[in-house]
Amino acid sequence: MKRNYPLLAAMLMLVIAIGSCSNNRKQATEADENARPDVVPASVVVPAFNADSAYRYVKEQVDFGPRVPNTAAHRACGDYLINKLRQFSAQVHVQEADLVAYDNTILKARNIIGSFNPDNRRRILLCAHWDSRPYADEERNKKKQKEPILGANDGASGVGVLLEMARLMQQQAPTIGVDIIFFDAEDYGIPSFHKGAYKADTWCLGSQYWGRVPHVQGYNARYGILLDMVGGRGATFYREGFSQRTAPEQVKKIWDTAQRLGFGSFFPQADGMEVTDDHIYVYERTRIPCVDIINYQPDSDSGFGDFWHTHQDNMDVIDRATLNAVGRTVMEVVYNEK
Repeated sequence: MKRNYPLLAAMLMLVIAIGSCSNNRKQATEADENARPDVVPASVVVPAFNADSAYRYVKEQVDFGPRVPNTAAHRACGDYLINKLRQFSAQVHVQEADLVAYDNTILKARNIIGSFNPDNRRRILLCAHWDSRPYADEERNKKKQKEPILGANDGASGVGVLLEMARLMQQQAPTIGVDIIFFDAEDYGIPSFHKGAYKADTWCLGSQYWGRVPHVQGYNARYGILLDMVGGRGATFYREGFSQRTAPEQVKKIWDTAQRLGFGSFFPQADGMEVTDDHIYVYERTRIPCVDIINYQPDSDSGFGDFWHTHQDNMDVIDRATLNAVGRTVMEVVYNEK
């Protein structure tokens, strides 16, 4: 049989050409997929948030009693927070200031700051207030309205979550710098039973002071996250109004992360009300966009739940599942920041 070498060669060239086109198409497809903005790269390994540990930190604060400025319990708890941050290898700054309350009481206040990766110029601010309300002014029993509350949820819960995050940052630092700030004198605002003239800006005295005098001259951060009332059973965290207006990208990032982690029941994709809180003064004084993760109960009279600013705000209302949802979400956001 006579072999037709020219025909064989042509057929071989055709096979090679087809294979080459197929490889080129595969490489082009892979390149297109890598360039697509909707393809999410693999997340970094995020340390496991321990809700039991966060719960313990909440309880240890509450065990001091009401942390009202100018009291022994307040001083002792402040020392505890400073020691905890140092134990977790943070660079600690303490701002001591005499702040004037709505009734002209001079409050001996301390903002307590723990910095991780302090030399990194790429930074995120995480914050919560550590004082508790001097009045139970939402208490139905009017005889008890002028008594201080324990503030397990309103104050201690946010601090507890951040202490657990600090513990984990000591073990595995994120790639960016993080500043954890415990603001003081947040909850000394005008009570509902006050008979005098209304005064603006009587809440959030510690963050107002920090905004005027940051712990580091010229301090800046990409954005901040404020945790307030983040431990209550059945809590829901709607997108707070001021955060939506001034930090919309960060709000979307946080709520999308919560949805991806399966915490949609805690973080509904819905808008809540605008709240006077520390994040407003962080933004107004420094122009750092700051997101307030705060419990909002649309069916309650106050919007904050039935135990808000009452003596029922104790350890009985603290739920590990809520602490876990908030802690894991914020951890995921922080550790995936590049």
